[in-house]
Amino acid sequence: MCVYRHTHPHACHAHYGRNLIEGPVEGRQDMAGDEELTLLGLWASPFVIRARIALNLKGLSYGYTEESLYDKSDLLVRSNPVHKKVPVLIHNGKPVCESQNIVSYVDEVFPGSGQSILPSDPYDRAVARFWASYVDDKLYSTWVPVFRGSTSKERVEAATRVIAVLETFEQRAFGECSRSNGGRAMAAFFGGDSVGLVDVVLGSLLGWLQATEAICGVKVIDAARTPLVAAWAERFRAIDGVKEVIPDVARLVEYNKVRRARLGLPLLLPSVELLQ
Repeated sequence: MCVYRHTHPHACHAHYGRNLIEGPVEGRQDMAGDEELTLLGLWASPFVIRARIALNLKGLSYGYTEESLYDKSDLLVRSNPVHKKVPVLIHNGKPVCESQNIVSYVDEVFPGSGQSILPSDPYDRAVARFWASYVDDKLYSTWVPVFRGSTSKERVEAATRVIAVLETFEQRAFGECSRSNGGRAMAAFFGGDSVGLVDVVLGSLLGWLQATEAICGVKVIDAARTPLVAAWAERFRAIDGVKEVIPDVARLVEYNKVRRARLGLPLLLPSVELLQ
């Protein structure tokens, strides 16, 4: 068993295994008090990364168990019998499913730990939840063909659409979130001076968004197209508790190759012709 231990309220040190599909087999952090938290996850999943970021920002100690896409544990199936998917947070024996639900849950159940992720004001909270949903419903769904597309053209077209989504996000989300955090023209994060819900949700996709260029040749986070998002991405990735759990690009690219092979999809190296 690998051991994870917080040395700082926002720090989490991960020791990855060699298997690109499964990542670390199992990990555990010292539990604080009488609370027992265990996260069932998959290292490459942005939704699992999202849950881990939230737990780290809250300064919570938790056990971590790496699941398999191809041999799901009985614990996972019992804990999430509807979808049988990660992430699942088990708190004192009770399962909490779905990544955004987990983020909200730990913020509400542990208000005195770490920093607040959701705004206290009801309207600000509604705005944050709107843009968090936009990330999943629009940005992530638009990006999926980059990972699973059956042709190079399909992947490039999807990546191009992702850029358009990010442009809309930059134009609208930064403005609305900054207004809902005191009316300032620009804040360091979507949550204001500190990380909030939208930062956690969008930030969990950063590894895959930045790997897109290596996967299909299209740079989707581009300072020339979305300067605010690009600058925010650098700030967010540097945060303790975040930088430790976002996988590097090379590892994600190799994971994508392995997954495509398992799915019977062609490798499809980036096509220069399609980018011209």
